[in-house]
Amino acid sequence: MQHRIIVIGAGYSGAIAAGRLAKRLRREDVAITLVNAEPDFVERVRMHQLAVGQELTPRPLSEMFAGTGVELKLATVTAIDVDRKTVAVQGTDGPAELPYDTLVHALGSTGNAGGVPGVAEHAHQIASRPGALRLRERLARLTGGETVLVVGGGLTGLEFATEVAETRPDLDVVLAARGELGDWLSPKGRAHLRKVIDRLGITVHEHTAVTGVEADRVTTADGRTVQAAVTVWTTGFAAHPLNRATSLELADTGRVVVDATMRSVSHPDVYAIGDAGHALGAGDKPLRMSCASGTPMAWQAADSIAARLTGGKLPTAHLKYFNQCISLGRKEGLIQFVTADDRAVDRALTGRFAARYKELVCKGAAWGVAHPTMGMPVRRRRAAADRTAAQETARVAA
Repeated sequence: MQHRIIVIGAGYSGAIAAGRLAKRLRREDVAITLVNAEPDFVERVRMHQLAVGQELTPRPLSEMFAGTGVELKLATVTAIDVDRKTVAVQGTDGPAELPYDTLVHALGSTGNAGGVPGVAEHAHQIASRPGALRLRERLARLTGGETVLVVGGGLTGLEFATEVAETRPDLDVVLAARGELGDWLSPKGRAHLRKVIDRLGITVHEHTAVTGVEADRVTTADGRTVQAAVTVWTTGFAAHPLNRATSLELADTGRVVVDATMRSVSHPDVYAIGDAGHALGAGDKPLRMSCASGTPMAWQAADSIAARLTGGKLPTAHLKYFNQCISLGRKEGLIQFVTADDRAVDRALTGRFAARYKELVCKGAAWGVAHPTMGMPVRRRRAAADRTAAQETARVAA
């Protein structure tokens, strides 16, 4: 019988994992199904561009996986039963239940409202393509002089605020940051960020916690009111809500706790990657939710699954960071170099060169999804007939 591998979620990590598994295993031995709600691969790192009206290159998953042996199923995952080893989905042909032998959980994350009243009703988010498209429509209806308030001074907030300020100079863009602007950056990085923010005319409220959102304003912890025609909430991401409905061992954040091979510590038939997985990197620090984490996590999981099925050697790569790439509009960028555990060092690239660098990184990430082995030739290996013995061989080899 074929070993049934189901990958849920076709973002960066899920799509890479499915494609890499197809490259490493014989089609006669495995059946790989990729489940995704949308027919296209979504470049999540470009949602701020989509929201301000820019057109993105269509990337149909059917074309991306044509001829690979990966079966694409367009459906929404509605439940995961890790004890019965099934995934419930809702597609155009109705509900279905998909049994698996190995599950790769890559459903990612959602926007994090943080329990603040009014966010769900009145604020826009760009954590997903539908959310970015709704914001795009709303921004298109704004007239000159109206205010766009961005809540959150992290990477997503900075990229959206600068993008909309550059694209729509007729609007008043306001950024509310809980701490100091760019407080995690190096001195050079902070200086360049402030220079770009000032040049684009963005008003910044530092050390400002938003405690409530209404249709035309927000309130802050110190009792102030900030008027806004549109409020965009970018304070971070939250693990997919389906996680808490399973018996998987979870971290406090709701992410699935995994070992160094991205395998669930409670359910060995489940691997969790990208924003779904709570994995430790350098210095035993949890990897942050990002494309920079999701891609190597996908490589690690796919190679580990292939090794366990074929009796090969488990991968031992250590996941670490190199830099943080921030676009500040189309003409400016900031590349902050970091330590392996993601702390800023006193080295950064700025200006147009940094903007081109970031663009190459984004294009490279999309290219890597379509080329999950980075263009290197790979021999498909035969899965062992006795998979229990193969897994033991892989464990000993590691």
